[in-house]
Amino acid sequence: MEARRLRLCIFAESSTHSPEYQALLRAGPRIRPLQQVHARFVVSGSHSSRALLTKLLTLACAAGSIGYTHRLLFSVPNPDSFLFNSLVKASSSSGFPFDTVFFYNRMLQCRISPSSYTFTSVIKACADLSTLGLGKRVHSHVLVCGYGLDPFVQAALLTFYAKSGDLGVARKLFDKMSERTVVAWNSMISGYEQNGCSREAVGMFNRMREQCVQPDSTTFVSVLSACAQLGALGLGCWVHDYIIDNELCVNVVLGTSLINMYARCGNVGKAREVFDSMNERNVIAWTTIICAYGMHGYGNQAMELFHQMKARGPHPNNVTFVAVLSACAHSGLVQEGRKAYASMGQEYGLVPGVEHHVCLVDMLGRAGLLNEAYQFIKELNQAPAPAVWTAMLGACRMHKNFDLGVEVAEHLLAVEPDNPGHYVMLSNLYALAGRMDRVETVRKMMIRRRLKKQVGFSTIEVDQKTHLFSMGDKSHLETNEIYQYLDELMSRCREAGYVPAPDSVLHELEEEEREYALRYHSEKLAIAFGLLRTSHGTVIRIVKNLRICEDCHLAIKYMSLITDREIIVRDKLRFHRFKDGHCSCLDYW
Repeated sequence: MEARRLRLCIFAESSTHSPEYQALLRAGPRIRPLQQVHARFVVSGSHSSRALLTKLLTLACAAGSIGYTHRLLFSVPNPDSFLFNSLVKASSSSGFPFDTVFFYNRMLQCRISPSSYTFTSVIKACADLSTLGLGKRVHSHVLVCGYGLDPFVQAALLTFYAKSGDLGVARKLFDKMSERTVVAWNSMISGYEQNGCSREAVGMFNRMREQCVQPDSTTFVSVLSACAQLGALGLGCWVHDYIIDNELCVNVVLGTSLINMYARCGNVGKAREVFDSMNERNVIAWTTIICAYGMHGYGNQAMELFHQMKARGPHPNNVTFVAVLSACAHSGLVQEGRKAYASMGQEYGLVPGVEHHVCLVDMLGRAGLLNEAYQFIKELNQAPAPAVWTAMLGACRMHKNFDLGVEVAEHLLAVEPDNPGHYVMLSNLYALAGRMDRVETVRKMMIRRRLKKQVGFSTIEVDQKTHLFSMGDKSHLETNEIYQYLDELMSRCREAGYVPAPDSVLHELEEEEREYALRYHSEKLAIAFGLLRTSHGTVIRIVKNLRICEDCHLAIKYMSLITDREIIVRDKLRFHRFKDGHCSCLDYW
């Protein structure tokens, strides 16, 4: 056995120094030179050398010629474990996950036992494909082959389950790991963040810090994204300071994450500072900063950046145009929006998709151009998506066009009958028109279909801790103090001229009941808590999962005036910056 190993080592060493092997190295991952070298192998009789064919296969795969790789594999008479492992790893790292699984199955058909290296690459391919069932079967094979405790296989499985959304299994694997590398921590944090569990992601990051595990750039990309979702500016600023203090390289990915965090936490000025400091700016970075200005209602600045991008930056893509059209919609820049939409095809050969149709209808609808928006929908070359009809219905409600709104609602309910949000919008439209009989009909339809309105909630970060409130919520430890303060605050608002907006609640309620129903909306409770627990001069930052209602928008104007505080609310669609009794949206929302 020992003599055989020695012969293999001598053969491998001689192969790596042979002219044929050196020719492969010179060809590198370039398909034409590789094919020429392969032809010389055939002519010289070297095409039966398994070592040379293994190198040729991996280089062909790295060159992106997966079809050629498959044909080469079938020409190998007796492929061994080293060849299959090399091929599985090369295809997985080169972005061919389907083929990785194929080579793995071919390996098993040849009765060759997989190694830990095989499983690591195959599990990565399953993660890239998000095929939970296949990944579980591979996991079973891992256990049968005795690699369940291999640290590299464990890390790959953890990443797979996290990416596939099975966070329960991922967490069990994580907790059972004897040694947790930064890669394992990153996989768990990223898994939570990408599956919408931002609080859990931040909690995992805090635990990582407590255990003195050194975070890296990959860690911070996920944490910054979680901060952006939560509106956790305090933690986001801590991360930025850490990056600066430890002189971490701010590449385009990390820089873009910082821009997104600052923008979604309400500090667009800081987002711009990061953008201006970046040495490299790709299309994603440009799109992110344009989106930042747009969601804050700074449409002119967004368009200025867009023109700079066209002049000296990368070509805009489809996502860029969604950001541009959305910025135009929120700022009433109708002419600029029309030009941008037309330029997609004329200048860049891009085909507008559903997102662009939604933005254009939203832009025209907000501007009161309902007929033009409706005509645009009817002239689409494809059946309008539900989101397009939703934008149109929202515009009808905004401008109180009852007849057109009902017609639009019929289209919307026909294509998406189980979305409770559509029924709520239609009910509100009927209520605005005073058709309470129709309101009751819509409610009965929702009850019959067992549909429930989405629950609204608001969050606020105080001392790097996020507090959540829902309407009429009394679960907070300081509930009594919050409610008492809010009652006093609303009384002061009434004295200053505030009158509850009549369109924000059910019309059949008496005036006193209506005011009570409005007073304890989640954003008002969050603001009251923020005013109580922060010092004068501190900006109050609220994140709401739904669109802010008309009454809260009006009330917060008065709150900002009376308390002399700046209050920033990020709702489902955009930012509202309240200061001295005015909102940055200029009531165009």
